[in-house]
Amino acid sequence: MAGSAGQGADGVPARPPAGSAAGVRGEGRRRILVVDDTLINRRVLRAMLRQDGHEVLEAEDGVRALELARAERPDLVLLDVMMPVMDGYTACAELKRDPVLADTPVIFLSSRDEPEDKVRGLRLGAADYIAKPFHAEEVRARVSTHLQLRQLTCSLQRLNGELLAKQARLEEDLRAAADIQRALMPRARQPLPGFCIAWRFVPCSTVGGDIFNVHCLEGSCAAVYMLDVSGHGVPSAMVTVSVARTLSPDGGVVMREGVASPREVMRELEHEYPFERFERFFTVSYLVVDVASGRVRYTSAAHPPPLLVPRTGPARLLTEGGPLLGLGVGETLEEGEVALSPGDRLVLYTDGAFELTDPRGALFGLERLHGLIEQHRHLDVEGLCDRVLQTLDDYRGGAPPEDDVTLLVLEYRGAEGAH
Repeated sequence: MAGSAGQGADGVPARPPAGSAAGVRGEGRRRILVVDDTLINRRVLRAMLRQDGHEVLEAEDGVRALELARAERPDLVLLDVMMPVMDGYTACAELKRDPVLADTPVIFLSSRDEPEDKVRGLRLGAADYIAKPFHAEEVRARVSTHLQLRQLTCSLQRLNGELLAKQARLEEDLRAAADIQRALMPRARQPLPGFCIAWRFVPCSTVGGDIFNVHCLEGSCAAVYMLDVSGHGVPSAMVTVSVARTLSPDGGVVMREGVASPREVMRELEHEYPFERFERFFTVSYLVVDVASGRVRYTSAAHPPPLLVPRTGPARLLTEGGPLLGLGVGETLEEGEVALSPGDRLVLYTDGAFELTDPRGALFGLERLHGLIEQHRHLDVEGLCDRVLQTLDDYRGGAPPEDDVTLLVLEYRGAEGAH
């Protein structure tokens, strides 16, 4: 039965002064189930809780408590331990087994104050344990605390549900963005007459900053490019899609009065994509190929240089180019030229193909990538791509890539192969 401290003459606990610690209440009206086989205890608790603005339900044993809990969904249960029909421990266990009521906080009220009794109740899922005879201010404080915790828990669950829903929508948007990005890449395995082509694109997330393509232009010319936008995710992908559109034959840059040279294309990109426009920079390699003659004009803006792998003889880098675009230095870009013979290959790649580490942190490196490509030049273009990607995956120890990995291999078959 309740103690006398803090009680009025009629045995009902007096309201504490405004501003006192015991006067702090949880916000809003709460429904509390009081379970005790002693009527006077239920009356004292009911009066106390109603003064605090709460709705009170009462039950005299565990069976009735479960019936009321399932019907009324209380916000908190004050539960006596020693009761007829069904004791408090059994009732608590049943509440916690019910998925609808499992999160409802339970506070035990019991004259059994031994440590093992408290431990048993807490192990059954109770939130707290108050010994009888209870003190009014203690009951108020603990009820208020657990109601606030309950409210915070419900708020967190609601917010978590909203976050999960937003995450699902975001993932759906990312998948759609990835589909758009992939649609801007070559659709056929043989997009350029006179060449045998293979490529691999492994984004480090749903969407990435790498993109490449091959476009047939006027006469026997074609444009080949590969670019890498800084960063990952949607912002980088948006810039990637925009630049890819600019570099398409109908984008107004690569085709004006005839086929634009690589240097002219870079100047246009410099003008269209200053750094302050998107706060993103990108590296790019751009080549104009004359399929009939095998002549290739090229330049790169801070992009890893293309690798020329002749049918016989050592490989070499096509290093002509210059710094990043968007910084006002596009006029300094150099343009190079090379003539391909049948069987020669051009290999373009992004830095994700060599800036990777093994589980110990050792860098794969550009020289190792070049050596790998040269070592397996006997493979066809598809086999070479597969071998490179498998080697990179093995080097990472099966870990997912930390950056987008893009590889494009073009083997020149000669003018006759264009027909």
